[in-house]
Amino acid sequence: MTIATEAQLEDLLSTPSDADVEAIGKLEGDLLLLGVAGKMGPSLARRAARARDAAGVSKRIIGVSRFSTPGAREFLEASGVETLAGELLEDDFLRSLPDAGNVIFMAGRKFGSTDNPSLTWAMNVLLPGKVAERFRHSRIVAFSSGNVYPLMPLALGGATEETPADPVGEYAQSAFGRERMFEYGSCAWGTPVAILRLNYAIDLRYGVLLDIGRKVFDRQPVDLAMGHANVIWQGDANSVCLRSFPLASSPPFILNLTGPETVSVRWLAHRFGQVFGVEPVFTGTEGPSALLNQAAKCHGLFGYPTVTLEQMIAWVAAWIGMGGRTLNKPTHFEVRDGRF
Repeated sequence: MTIATEAQLEDLLSTPSDADVEAIGKLEGDLLLLGVAGKMGPSLARRAARARDAAGVSKRIIGVSRFSTPGAREFLEASGVETLAGELLEDDFLRSLPDAGNVIFMAGRKFGSTDNPSLTWAMNVLLPGKVAERFRHSRIVAFSSGNVYPLMPLALGGATEETPADPVGEYAQSAFGRERMFEYGSCAWGTPVAILRLNYAIDLRYGVLLDIGRKVFDRQPVDLAMGHANVIWQGDANSVCLRSFPLASSPPFILNLTGPETVSVRWLAHRFGQVFGVEPVFTGTEGPSALLNQAAKCHGLFGYPTVTLEQMIAWVAAWIGMGGRTLNKPTHFEVRDGRF
């Protein structure tokens, strides 16, 4: 299958699996998505709405964001998602949001963290504290980041959920702070919470594979400083999110969310080079450690991702070759000092 248009891509990302339909059909109460207009939110909300329709249940799917990206709100509403626009940090707006039995927290800030650290901490720590209190009677699934872990020796195969957090840099520290705020709310009020530590979601318009593939295609050097990474198709990550509500508990249930492979950046560059007929150029050398998650628990609960690494590479390479639109949001996966 070739993905030739963004409409095709959005349709693929938002097509619910049978398991998604079953999960939404059994979910008690409405679903509220906070920070819905980011990279993953629109396809996640649309997948939830399509799963609701396929299950034949009556349930509100509500997306909340500032909606600063033109067309994002209209896209969601056309897909059966109700939208509410406002600033989540404003107490009056947060209080005005409807109660919902189920909340997905996706709001946050990563890039630009070094330039405006106070805003990063407000979005990643202060806001989760406010949300935990406002929705203390809901079930909450909150996206977090594998950045909360230390760089892991390659021989260990990545951090597990039992690996002690040791975040590097202010962004990673604030991401762990987000978790602590939801943990506090969960323990204080008995709120069932699930925290998904994600490394790295792949769309054709952004992601580690796009970053590496574009470098190869443009004959620019690929940085090997972070020589290995984990990736997962965004649609698979969203599916896990929708099916995670039964795992929510107090204290929070922690789950690593990524693909099964520890992927070599050098190998990825050569794979793209084979497709493009280009010999990759490299800078730096691989270190003995990398930011890696081990997601065996996730795969045991939900099964392996439906989209393979080779399929993702093929789709991303074709997208680059046809000049497909990108979000112009590099992941900066190669950063080792946590300064984003």
